[in-house]
Amino acid sequence: MVDVKEIKSVELAPFTLMSSSIHAILAFIAAIITLIAFGIIAALVPQASVFGSVITSAGAALIIIYPIAAFFIYLAISFFTILLYNGLAPRLGGIKLGLEGNEVTNIPVVSFSLILAAIETIWAFIIGVFLAAAITPVFTALSSSIPVVSQAIANATNATNMTIPTGQAVAAGGVFLAIILIIGLPIMAFIFGFIGNALAAIFYNYIATKVSKIQLNFDAVTGTLKNLTSIPVVPASLAVAIVFTIFGLLRGLADLASLSANGNVAGGVGALIASIVGYFIMYFIGTALITIFYNALAPRIGAVKLELE
Repeated sequence: MVDVKEIKSVELAPFTLMSSSIHAILAFIAAIITLIAFGIIAALVPQASVFGSVITSAGAALIIIYPIAAFFIYLAISFFTILLYNGLAPRLGGIKLGLEGNEVTNIPVVSFSLILAAIETIWAFIIGVFLAAAITPVFTALSSSIPVVSQAIANATNATNMTIPTGQAVAAGGVFLAIILIIGLPIMAFIFGFIGNALAAIFYNYIATKVSKIQLNFDAVTGTLKNLTSIPVVPASLAVAIVFTIFGLLRGLADLASLSANGNVAGGVGALIASIVGYFIMYFIGTALITIFYNALAPRIGAVKLELE
């Protein structure tokens, strides 16, 4: 029998520490892979030996700095994201999970899509405000310098009918771009976020679960508060990989149509196959690593705690 549970809230500290720790480990692995790749390039390509020696000498710094930077960046991102979730869940409804034992048999589409799209919209608004604040001084400086530059060009070329944007036009362009970033970017984030998350839930419910279901092992803490003690690796990796492989299929079909329209059918077929295989491998490995690290870290730094009701 399927028991639908809603994630009412997520405890901030355990989730933030777990997320930032996992990303720090992934960053450490990425740093090592980068160093190995550059070392191989330096060994095989004599012209790249100088560049390779520089990378190698900076290797210790890369291995240390990259994970530390990832830890603190995701510490902030995870903290604010869960803060948003806990604030929005009582108003919009939290993510719901259809559980049968420890298996996630279905993910109700609307609740899943709505709150995730709302969080993505708020993040898009914040990013848009920062970008607008960064570009506004640039457009202001350009608008004030346009008359001087245009006059200098006219004097140098003896041109009288040159079409050069006025300072007011440049300033207006800056204001328009700022409005797009602050208003348009969040709107697009909500639309595409809702559609993308809805498709992911639909693909999971009707396709992925036919092959593999995500399993979540909980322990009761107190009342409705649960410890997510572990996530079996293979079922989660396979289910997530199948969902995103379908996205890869859709992207590959778009590439196939585009390249075929330009007469490159073979390239389109290759792009389709590469997209399908690449998405499956990438998301299977990525999910497997995350679940492995979660299972290893949970007993040591504390499991994620969810209020399920």
